[in-house]
Amino acid sequence: MSSSPNPDERKPWYRLSLGNQMLVALVVGSFFGWMKPDWAQQTTWVRDIFLHLIQMMIAPLIFASIVQGVAGHEDMKKIGRIGIKALIYFEIVTTFALAIGLLVVNVLKPGSGVVLTGDVSRLGPIAESKPQSFIETVIHIFPRSVFDAMARGDVLQIVAFSVIFALAVAAAGDAGKPVLGWCESLRQVMFKFAGIIMKIAPFGVGAAIAATVGQQGLGVLLSLGKLVLTLYLALIIFMVVVFGFVIWLAKVPLRPFVRAISGPFTLAFATTNSEAALPDAFAKMERFGVPRGIVGFVLPMGYSFNLDGSTLYLAVASIFIAQAAESAGGPHFGLGQQILMILMLMLTSKGVAAVPRASLVVLIAALQSFNLPLAGAAMILGVDEFMDMARTSVNVLGNCLASVVVARWEGEFDDKKAEMEFGHTASR
Repeated sequence: MSSSPNPDERKPWYRLSLGNQMLVALVVGSFFGWMKPDWAQQTTWVRDIFLHLIQMMIAPLIFASIVQGVAGHEDMKKIGRIGIKALIYFEIVTTFALAIGLLVVNVLKPGSGVVLTGDVSRLGPIAESKPQSFIETVIHIFPRSVFDAMARGDVLQIVAFSVIFALAVAAAGDAGKPVLGWCESLRQVMFKFAGIIMKIAPFGVGAAIAATVGQQGLGVLLSLGKLVLTLYLALIIFMVVVFGFVIWLAKVPLRPFVRAISGPFTLAFATTNSEAALPDAFAKMERFGVPRGIVGFVLPMGYSFNLDGSTLYLAVASIFIAQAAESAGGPHFGLGQQILMILMLMLTSKGVAAVPRASLVVLIAALQSFNLPLAGAAMILGVDEFMDMARTSVNVLGNCLASVVVARWEGEFDDKKAEMEFGHTASR
């Protein structure tokens, strides 16, 4: 019997699955936010409660999954091999994300003719934030206190502690078996906990999108609509071309995979919070046939090193501002400078896992390094929520796919389980 929650159990035709419920909530919430913006803004408390409930389970879920997955392996070398394969995959895919973002923004030129009128004071303390250097990032991986890391929800630090703790449990032999059994029980309980919380996910999704549309308004899209459309188009091209090629190369069953990730993808899109989708992504990828040890290791790693949507956004946003500055009489920002900026973004985007509004912090650092106006970043703030929806959902999709790819690479992906859980027979 599977320990993972199964919110998409077979239902009569007239009852919607959880994924479809969230899609309906997305549409209804958007319409409500557009028609009654004042009322919609009062629903933020529903969104916040839902996000708090999700976030409270992340630390114990990651801890239990990694310890059970790592310490349960007899071959400790395998853990290092999985980590190396995941990092190689992350770097290749994020490089393609930056390249596609650079290509699309140069073809469509959304910044040409745009007047940068953003108020830099709107950036507040974000303008003073800096991405961590490589050394700072390495130091940051290891927490002073695991309780502090769990309280802050720092995924990378929780992963580091959990891996070391799991190695200690494995090294302890028989003395570590009760701990391993306790972690397995904790993991099962947290999946049941997630199943309970996911029952109210449609309300959280509806409130989140209603509040966003109510606060931002659809009118803000008119002034920067071309930028938003450029980002969405670039992300679609990236998903179709890069993810499509990866799915073909790794022989990932497409239709079952789409069904599996629809819930986490919708959650991330509506809440603009990738952590909100993490528990559901854990459960769905295990049901999809990815071994729990790989899911527990690769997914949390991806939250710091595999931000496909965010890196593509950085390429589009930075060149957009450069194009607008050039239109206003600024110096020409040539291809060579663009490539240098992209290389900088590749490095700095890896060091912002614990920084609030991480993508904006990296963008500001890039603008300052290349003497581009910060008014562009302030102007983008008006539509950042709409762009954040897209980039966050693509981040989650990319991390789910990464766990499948690594499982296939290790020869451990269960095709039969994927078909049974999410294939034709499961949908009837």
